[in-house]
Formats: sequence, structure tokens, C-alpha cells
Amino acid sequence: MVFSITATIMVAEVIGALASGSLALLADAGHMFTDSAGLLIALTATTLALRPATDKRTWGYKRAEIIAAAAQAAVLLAVGGFVAVEGVRRLIEPPEVESTAMLWFGVIGLAGNLIGLAILASSRGENLNMKAAFLEVLNDALGSVAVIVSAIVIATTGWNRADAVVSLLIAALIVPRALILLRDTIDVLMETTPKGLDLEAVRIRLSELPHVLEVHDLHASRIDSDTPVLSAHVTVHNGCLTAAHLGTVLTDLQRCVAQDFQVPIEHSTFQIEPATHPHTETLHP
Repeated sequence: MVFSITATIMVAEVIGALASGSLALLADAGHMFTDSAGLLIALTATTLALRPATDKRTWGYKRAEIIAAAAQAAVLLAVGGFVAVEGVRRLIEPPEVESTAMLWFGVIGLAGNLIGLAILASSRGENLNMKAAFLEVLNDALGSVAVIVSAIVIATTGWNRADAVVSLLIAALIVPRALILLRDTIDVLMETTPKGLDLEAVRIRLSELPHVLEVHDLHASRIDSDTPVLSAHVTVHNGCLTAAHLGTVLTDLQRCVAQDFQVPIEHSTFQIEPATHPHTETLHP
């Protein structure tokens, strides 16, 4: 629904930009274009993420939403750069702008954005994909407000540079958001430790569990924005290598990482090793 609304507004604003000669309206239409593409990517990624895991893709398509969010960020950076350069050029040589058409198309854009925000509001915290979609529509709404203000300024004062100033404001809204989104997606793709999880604190806490001597080769990352995973090699007393003891140790380890930290980890893998096992993670001939 939001994709359809945004794409319709984009077409309307392109028509309005051509009719009025407004860069701000064209910039907002360009913003709408990237958002329409981003929403389509988000929709596709969400559909893929619902597919079940297979032997070939053991996590299914969960990471599709991260790739989609990264693609959106890259496109937004390109659009923001173009609008910034063109805005500076128009500050130097401001063209004539038809403020009435600019105003009406800005109002149409804002109305559509508000509907889109209402639809996405309840789901914006689910994952990076939904967060990106919500932020795109929110920034579209701010862009539409800026276009309306610019049209009013031009109509009442005749200061055509307001169009360029608003264009630069829209670029300022686009670029920082795109950089933050790109940083967050790169963190996932680079398998960075999830935010809010202190890996050293995890190591210490696991080492304090009964029968555990040492924890090494500890790794934590995310498959997608809301699926943290953890793996570790755990050294235990040699006397614990019985079925009963191992089951207890493993249960304690899994319960600890799932319940004792700010970031609960449901997907954890532990390799239990005897104290006599050498700490080498590869086998050499």
C-alpha cells in the first residue's frame, strides 16, 4: 500500500516540477523515486525472508533484508549528492519558479506521506528493513513540508532562492540518514558484535558457570537485524565428560546467553572440550 502511494506521489511531483520549474519539487520527486524503489526492494526482501530454510540456504533468505537496506542507502547517497550540487548551482543562478503549482503538489505529497506513515507506524521497530521503509516515508513528509514552505516564501516575497535552499535542506535530510543506514547494514554484513552485547562480559560470565574452566574462540554476530547468534569453545574439567554432566553444562551455557544479557541470544553453538584438548582451531599435518 505504501509503495503504491509513494509511486503515485512521485509521478505527481515530477509533473508538478515540470509545470512549476521547481528544483525542490523535483528533488522531492527524486527522493520519492528512490523511496519507491527502496519500498519495492523492502517488500521483495520481506517476502524472501519469509521463505523457509533449506539444506542449501540454512538461514533461508533472512539476510535479504540487510542487502535491501544497503541498496537503499547507496541509492539515497547518490540522490542526495545530486540534489546538493544542483541546489548550490541554483543558489548562484536562481531560475523562475511557479509557486502556486509548487504549493499544490507539495500538499498532495504531504497528504500521501502522512497516509504512508500511518500504515507503517506500528511495524517500524520490527527490523532494519521496516525501519528503513518508515524513515524513507518520514523524510519524504519532511521534504513535502519544506516544499510547501518554500512555495509560500516565493509567493509572498518573490525570493526564488528559497527553492534552492529547500533543495539543500532535503539533501541534508537524505545524506545523514543514508550514511547511518549504510553503517548499520555494513555492521551486519561484516559480522560485527551486536550493539549492546559486551563480548568480554559474556566470556567472564560463561567462565563463572559450574565446571567451566575457560571460554575461547568466542564469536557473536547477526544473521539479520534481529537474529543474533553466538558460538564458543568451552573447556571443562575432564571429569565432566559424561552424558549427564555435559547435558547440564550445555543447558547452563545456552540459558546464560539467552537470559543474562541485554541482547538475548537464542541461537548459540558451543563446542565442549576437555582440559587436555589443545587450543588449536585448525588441524595441522
